[in-house]
Amino acid sequence: MRKIVHESSEDYLEAILMLSEEKPYVRSVDIANELGFKKSSVSIAMKHLREQGHIYVDDSLHIHLTESGLEIAKMIYERHKTLTKLLTDLGVDSEIAEEDACKIEHVISQESFEAIKKLANFKNDN
Repeated sequence: MRKIVHESSEDYLEAILMLSEEKPYVRSVDIANELGFKKSSVSIAMKHLREQGHIYVDDSLHIHLTESGLEIAKMIYERHKTLTKLLTDLGVDSEIAEEDACKIEHVISQESFEAIKKLANFKNDN
């Protein structure tokens, strides 16, 4: 069973994962720039994620995902990529597909997502 994590927390964790793949380290300002939020809002969110055990901040103020944070981030990122690709494959404009995938990725059940993933893989195999 999936731990309950708020949508905004999932967005932050996903952003940290994506940024960590692009940059040698992630800072609050990077997250603020990526998500278009104020640095003060990001600082509050990082405090909550730290308290929940999903991130840790090192002495240089670089943000790192913990095992639980990484697990959630990878799950959300996989959903995002799969849903975006499926929607664009169905003819949805890429910007709209991206926005819709971002909304759907948080509310879809694991069972439904697995069915969509099978459909997407079947579609790509043919």
